Amino acid sequence: MINDIEFPEVKNVTIAVVKEDREESAWKVYLINKNQFPIENTLVSSKGYGEKEGEKQKTSVLRHFLQTIPANKSALIEPIDPAVFHLNNEYWVSYYVGEEIYDKRFLFVPDAIREENMTFIKELDKEGILHS
Repeated sequence: MINDIEFPEVKNVTIAVVKEDREESAWKVYLINKNQFPIENTLVSSKGYGEKEGEKQKTSVLRHFLQTIPANKSALIEPIDPAVFHLNNEYWVSYYVGEEIYDKRFLFVPDAIREENMTFIKELDKEGILHS
């Protein structure tokens, strides 16, 4: 049944991980809507999974309802602990534009979230890692 649902291509919606304070380990995850229209009924599911020293690890699955994200705006999804940066950090984003549903998986691979990978993210006016 899910195979019968057509999901249009997600464009101009992305995820960014930002270090909020240079002196502390306060990292946060944002959803950025670069479209000229709002996205509505936005649901984000996040989880981490992978291995450390040969042992499988995973985090709890968290679900966030962001409601409406206006055109050219961003919304905070969640804080993220640097202790999970060695895992795959996955964000499934689903939202509506009118009556069409959009769905996309964003994956930060292990150790992608690092200070040396940070770049300026103009939409947030901050340094961080922007998922492409």
